[in-house]
Amino acid sequence: MTEIIVIILSSLGALFILLAAVGIVKMPDLYLRISVTTKAATLGIGLVLLAAGIYFADTAILVRVIAIIVFMLLTAPVGAHMIGRASYFTGVKMWDKSTIDELEGQYEQKSHKLRSGEEEKTGEVTD
Repeated sequence: MTEIIVIILSSLGALFILLAAVGIVKMPDLYLRISVTTKAATLGIGLVLLAAGIYFADTAILVRVIAIIVFMLLTAPVGAHMIGRASYFTGVKMWDKSTIDELEGQYEQKSHKLRSGEEEKTGEVTD
């Protein structure tokens, strides 16, 4: 029974990692590539690690695996957000068919200040 669970988890993990690799090739711009790879690769790696933890059937290994998965779930989205933010601020263009750019007009290139958009709603201007 354990072998079946390990096979299922590792196969699903490999499938998600494959989908992340295909997403890197197929997505039209950096921002969509970041989104696809962060979600799919994190889930895929987590499933493969969980399969390894179950396979070795050792509490110490399983605790380490769970700690690694939690660490990945906490850091991967933050890292992807920071890469996307830095890319946007350095001028990496969005896909031509993108319809919404919520940061358009909110970033001042010279001062490197980002307005939240709340100033326009409330009439306040903050420095």
